[in-house]
Amino acid sequence: MLAPLRLLQRTQRVVASRAVTGTVTRSAVRHQAPTFAVRALSAEAAPSAFDVIVQLTFVDPNGARRQVPAYVGKTLHETCDMHGIDIGPAVRAGDSEIARSERWIEPTFGEGPAAGFDHVILHGKGSETANHRTEREMSLLSEYWDDDEVFDESRLACMVTVTKAMDGMIVYVPDRIVCDIP
Repeated sequence: MLAPLRLLQRTQRVVASRAVTGTVTRSAVRHQAPTFAVRALSAEAAPSAFDVIVQLTFVDPNGARRQVPAYVGKTLHETCDMHGIDIGPAVRAGDSEIARSERWIEPTFGEGPAAGFDHVILHGKGSETANHRTEREMSLLSEYWDDDEVFDESRLACMVTVTKAMDGMIVYVPDRIVCDIP
């Protein structure tokens, strides 16, 4: 790998010196490095793992804050599972619809969420970029939670996909519903 770099540098020096003196010969042009190699060396930095990781802050019912990294494209529930944050079970059977644009919502005929245990409240930077609430999600929130516990920012964690714009967002986790009664 070192040899091609040295050859490229040597070729550039030879071509530059001959261009100054005005004696560019056919052999200098023939040995000139391809332009794509020069562009590759001056291109922007290569992609990094940090391009797909954002920082989210989870606030539990006691007010304790925990900042965790989240992968772009994963759901909030998957992020909580990854970091040991207990928000309840997620029962999801595929998306019922996918928003392709503001005007086009494609029905995919999945069942969507099946339980409303994983209620979270989104606040701050990037919360408006979360995909819109489906009617099924709204009905589960009202079915499982009291009216005074559900807000405009309330979502089911299994339905919110993390985006790059959510970097720094705060996620409030309300008290859990007891779901382990025999």
